[in-house]
Amino acid sequence: MDKRPVRGAFISDIWRVPRDVWRARRGLDRGDLAGARALVRPLLDRFGAVTLVRKVAAEVLYASGDPLSAATLFEQVAKKLPKDRAVVVGLVASYAALNRAGDARRSAALLPEEIDVRLALAWSELVAIGGDRERGAQLVLELADDSELGRSRERIAMHKALLAIAAREDRDLVRSKLRDAERHAGTLRPADRAFLGYLGGVALRDAGMVEDARATFAQAMDADPDSIGAALARRERANLTAG
Repeated sequence: MDKRPVRGAFISDIWRVPRDVWRARRGLDRGDLAGARALVRPLLDRFGAVTLVRKVAAEVLYASGDPLSAATLFEQVAKKLPKDRAVVVGLVASYAALNRAGDARRSAALLPEEIDVRLALAWSELVAIGGDRERGAQLVLELADDSELGRSRERIAMHKALLAIAAREDRDLVRSKLRDAERHAGTLRPADRAFLGYLGGVALRDAGMVEDARATFAQAMDADPDSIGAALARRERANLTAG
C-alpha cells in the first residue's frame, strides 16, 4: 500500500511562523487574549515542536487561565532555555496557580535572584497548598529592599497585595496594604487588575472577612473575565460558596 505523502514545509512558513508569533505576543500585550489564542492554536498544531512557538503559546495559555497546559509547555521550553526569564517566571506562576508549591520551588531555583521569580514564589508559598507561609512572608519582606521592585507599577501593586496576605492576623493592616495596592492599580491593564483582585480576595478571606472577599473576587472576575486572575478568582469564590 502506498503511503500518503507527508506535507512538507512551504517557503511561506518561514515568514508565517515568526509573523504569527509576533502577532500573538502583540495581542497578549494589548490584552486581546481571544485573538492571541486564535493565533497560537494552529501554530501549536503545525509547529508545536518549535521552541519559539511553545514559548508564546505557554504565555498565552497562562494569561488566558489555563495554567495546566501552560506549565506543560513551559517545562518543555525550559529544557532548551533554562535561564530564560519569561519562561521561568511563567513556570513558577503556573505552578502557583495550580497550588503546586513544591514544583514552584523547584522551578524558581532556575533563576532564584530574578525579581519576578521571587514575587511568583512568594505568592506560591503564601497561597498554594503545601506552601510555607513563614517563608513566603520572609520573601515578601526581603523583596521590599530589591531596587527592581520600584521600576514597575505591576510589581509594586503585587508586592502590596502579598504583604496583605502575609498580614492575615491583623485586619487593619490587611486593609491598609490592599489600599496601597489599589493606589497603584488604577493605570494597570484589566488583566493585571483582575489578578490583583484575586490576591486581594485571598487576603480578605484569610483574614476572616469572607463577604468582602466574595465581593472582591467578583470584581476581579468582572475586570477581565478571560484572564488568569479572573479564573483564579472564580475558583476561589466557588470554594467559598461550597464551604
